[in-house]
Parts: sequence; structure tokens; C-alpha cells
Amino acid sequence: MTALHHIELRRGTYRDSVQLLQVSQAVSGLDGVSSAMVAMGTELNLELIEGMGFALPDDASAGDMVVAIAAADETTRDAALTALESALAAKTPQASTDATLPPPRTVGAAVTTAGANLALISTPGRYAFADAVDALDAGASVLVFSDNVPVEQEIALKDLAAERGLLVMGPDCGTAVVGGVGLGFANVVRPGPIGIVAASGTGAQQVLALLDAAGVGVSHCLGVGGRDLSAAVGGRSTLAALDALDADPATETILVISKPPAPEVADAVRAHAETLSKPVVFGLLGNGRPDLTAVVSEVLGSNAPASWPNWLPSDEPRDLVAPFSTGSGALRGLFSGGTLCDEAMVIASAALGPIASNIPLDPAWALGGDLKTDGHAMIDFGDDALTAGRPHPMIDGTLRLDRLAVEAADPACRVVLLDIVLGHGAHPDPASELAPAIASALITADRPFEVVVALVGTSGDPQGLSRQAAELRGVGARVFLSNAEAAREAVAILQPSEVTE
Repeated sequence: MTALHHIELRRGTYRDSVQLLQVSQAVSGLDGVSSAMVAMGTELNLELIEGMGFALPDDASAGDMVVAIAAADETTRDAALTALESALAAKTPQASTDATLPPPRTVGAAVTTAGANLALISTPGRYAFADAVDALDAGASVLVFSDNVPVEQEIALKDLAAERGLLVMGPDCGTAVVGGVGLGFANVVRPGPIGIVAASGTGAQQVLALLDAAGVGVSHCLGVGGRDLSAAVGGRSTLAALDALDADPATETILVISKPPAPEVADAVRAHAETLSKPVVFGLLGNGRPDLTAVVSEVLGSNAPASWPNWLPSDEPRDLVAPFSTGSGALRGLFSGGTLCDEAMVIASAALGPIASNIPLDPAWALGGDLKTDGHAMIDFGDDALTAGRPHPMIDGTLRLDRLAVEAADPACRVVLLDIVLGHGAHPDPASELAPAIASALITADRPFEVVVALVGTSGDPQGLSRQAAELRGVGARVFLSNAEAAREAVAILQPSEVTE
């Protein structure tokens, strides 16, 4: 039976992509609804909706909410639309019940009304700058979760913050922990003496996870945005965050982590760190530099564990685990975290040579727009180009699941390396989606084929770190808490003699 296709535009109606994903899931789960997507009309979302078989209106734009529902009949369609309205209403913020206090209509007004000293901005990139300026003008530091903010606006925001003695975290700041409160994608951590400055979201989460596994907590984790240590931005927020942690009585040691920085900016930050009263340890990824696991071990010193938790396909010690069959083939990394992707590429390229990527270590290694290659490759599905108009892959893993199936069917692919990042804001149960997909991939591949997972999380995370590991391990994945160790395992499957145990 042909499904009844319903599509409509809701002009000038904006909702956050995460909210619309949840609404889409609620509608899709109804009996008789074969597919549904409620999303803003970005170019990528329109392509996805058209790919689902819907005829798009000619005048759809990014400022419109698009409702696409495939239902068995008119009764089911009407029920789906009713459920849609209920789901949208449940996501609508409620106005204040105090008639004497009109609701704030700007970020600055909200800051003033609440007496806040920190504002979190998570609006579309084209609006984030104005909202962040409004908060700074009202006297609050800001965390700009939004991505797709032009670098010129980032510089202007950080210069304005410096004039006011405030801090800008971001744009594209995915993770922060301030006074024990997690912001963005944040893990559940205990209080402790380590202060973190992070030009990386998932890199910060990896460090939080490793510290937690060692029983060590953090004072604050101040994200500064992935571009802060670029030549253009010049470490503006990193320097301010270093000064803030140096003045913080709860912080004893400062750890700076970043994806590969501009060399001249890294040198300037190191020089500034030498003027501080507290020790500063650097984890700046790049060729010839220590990985994040090694850096955390350096911070912990004699308190570092002899080995980090890993969950291979057995409870037996590593040397008793049934060995994988080594051999030639391609390594494919499917990442939700850009820094974790960078770290894995640094490790893998040292042994395997060039690694093609949409965020390449070397411009000559750049993947084409279709993200396809016959050789080694690692894709950051959290890159701005792949998240415009859709939820981050830590929330919605659809693109990665599709690509995993493609790699399983590709005879050139020998091993797939994945990251799964837990914590507040992330998917509530990623193993429930990935474990069946991994099991299917391992069955589908008619050749030696392995899946290695870096599972980044803490014992307090709501998803349940041990339970997630057990589900993934149960379908045959090799699971590691350390992304660096997972990358080495993946390389060892291809070239064991190139990896130092």
C-alpha cells in the first residue's frame, strides 16, 4: 500500500534541532507512520526529506519548519499531526506565572533579571553573536555552544570580554564544568584539584573520563572553543582561562588540552603559563607529541594507573584474549569528536601513513565532498559542515550508522574505529543503537573484520559506563576507555609490528 505523504511549511517558526529530533522520534513511533521528519529547512535537511520520497515545496527556506509525515491513511495522518502539536507544545518554554514580572525578551534582560554571571548561548550561529554581546554587555561571561559562528565574530566577542574582565567560552564550546555544574556535553565528575582549559569538547571529556577512572576530580573545566589556539584567534580565551584558574583557590594543577594548535600560538601560551603561580601541563595534540592518555598519566604522576580500563571481547587478561587475525586492509574511523579523530589520526598515520579525512592533519590528505576513499580514512561527523541544521552525532547517530553499514560492505575495509561519548546532553543510550549496528556489520562482512570502540565516559554518567561497555563487548566490539589505546588496537590489527605495547 502506498503511504499518504503529508508535507507542510511553518513559516518563521524556529525550534532547536535537538527538540525537533525528539519531536520527529515521537511522531515516527506511532502505529501506521512509516516515516516522519520535523526539521528546519536547511539545505541538508531538505535533501534528507527529499530522499525520504517527499516532494518539496519550491519556496522552502532555512527559516521555515518543515513537517514531513508518511502515514498509512488520513486517520493516521491526523493522529500524527495531533501528536506533533502535543510534542511541540511540551517543548515550548512556559512563561512566568508572576504577572508582575514580564518574561525577559533578550539575553541581557534575562541576565539582569536573574543576577547571573554566566550565560549559555545555544542559538543558530547567525544569531549567536548578538546574543553573546547582549550577555557580555549585561556583565556575564558566556559559553557559546553554537557553531557556524564566523571567526571574525569570535575575535570581536573575545576582545569585548577582555575589555570587561569576562570570559568567552566558545564559539563551538561543547563541554564545560564550572563549579561542579556541567554545561553542554558534560560528564559527571567529582570535585578535585585539576583545572582544565580545553580548546576541545570531546578531548575535554576524554580527560575527564581518565581522571575519574583514576579517582581524581576537577575544579573547573573551561572550554574555549576549537579555534581558540588557531593563528587567527591567537589563544585569547586560553590566556584568560589560565589566569582565572591560576587565581582559583580550588585549583592546584592546570591542564591545557587542544587539537593541533598553531605553533606560534602554542609558544605564546606556554610562555604565559611560565608566569603563573601554579604548574601547567600541556596536552597539545600533534605529530611527536604525547596523546591525551599519556598527558593525564603525566598529571597524575605516581598515582596514574598501570593500565586504563578496557573491555576486550572477553573478561580474560589481554594476553589471554582470542587474537584477531592480522592482515592488510583499510582503517576507517567514524568519529563524533573532532579532537578524538585528530588524536587517532596522529597515532595511526605514524604507523600507516596518510589518513584521509574531512579534518585532515595534512591538506594533501583531504577527503572529497562525498567522503569516499579506497584507503585509510577517518571522518569527524561532528564537523560544522555535517552538523548544519541537524543534531550533533553524539545525539543523533544516523549518519554514522549508515556509514558503518557501508564500511562493512566494502571489501577494502579491515577495521572500523568508533568513538562513543557519554554524559549529560549525549544520547541517553547509545549502545541501544550502535550494538545492533555493530553486530549486523560483523555478520555482514564476509571477511576478517573488526570494530574497535573508544567509550568515553565516567562511572557517574547517566548512560551507565559499565552497562554500555558490556552491551558493545557482547556483540564483539573491542572497547577501550582510552581513545589512544583504541587507536593503537585498530592499528595493531593491520600492522602489529608497528605498535609499541
